[in-house]
Amino acid sequence: MSTPRRLENLQTDRGRIPVYATGVIEQPWDGYTATDHDVWARLYARQRELLVGRASDAFLRAQEAMGLTPDRIPRFDDLNRVLGEATGWQLVGVEGLLPELDFFTHLANRRFPVTWWIRRPDQFEYIEEPDLFHDLFGHVPLLMNPVFADYMEAYGRGGIKAHGLGAAAMQHLARLYWYTVEFGLIREPGGLRIYGSGIVSSSGESVHSLESAAPNRIGFDLERVMRTRYRIDTYQQTYFVIDSFEQLMEDTQRDFAPIYARLAEGDSLPARALLDGDRVYSRGSGEGWATEGDI
Repeated sequence: MSTPRRLENLQTDRGRIPVYATGVIEQPWDGYTATDHDVWARLYARQRELLVGRASDAFLRAQEAMGLTPDRIPRFDDLNRVLGEATGWQLVGVEGLLPELDFFTHLANRRFPVTWWIRRPDQFEYIEEPDLFHDLFGHVPLLMNPVFADYMEAYGRGGIKAHGLGAAAMQHLARLYWYTVEFGLIREPGGLRIYGSGIVSSSGESVHSLESAAPNRIGFDLERVMRTRYRIDTYQQTYFVIDSFEQLMEDTQRDFAPIYARLAEGDSLPARALLDGDRVYSRGSGEGWATEGDI
């Protein structure tokens, strides 16, 4: 078997461009170095401490139930036994970013692609691509939650449909993934909490999303989310807040085709936009309604 590749974005004169993988690979666990395991252990310890009181209770419970090894990179096979019993999901190893249709097909069949390689020590604070730590620590735990696991499968099925409808539909659907799976917040009795993988795997964004006065925190509305652009090169300027995973599932259980058609007739919103009538949240659990004076 050939050695799996480490696929990262390609630096060109015109900036960085993504490089896509297609195949599924076996996790080369015996090939991880002591440095790889040390990076995992240090990232794991920092984030677990930081997420107490910030991450969703559901996320923390799921992460505990999975049995992630804190001192070394976990084995996919071990996690697959736990995931399979809990919700029927399985992890598959990949070399990097997948083409959209490949990614959707995996999700629709309850397979979550996990990048096999972990960031280097010089990338400890930030890496542009999703690496093993982002995927495994950030994404995988909530697949233990039955409702969220169903949402991810449904998203995959929706992605396959959107792929056949063209680029505009894909753009709107990508925003839903970004503002829920990657950068979602949830309201719990103790206040707002994190569940999005892009936040829980980032020390800086874990603090920024809840404690900074800078970003908007807006109540989840499907079409509002799909209208809102996002940026990948900075902390988020807007987060959308769900009341529960059940709400997220219920609000997205519909045919998106008419929504795509409506959205195609209007303009997208800047990432920082705040609209009259948005339900906005303070840094605690307080909420109110945006008015023209806030915009």
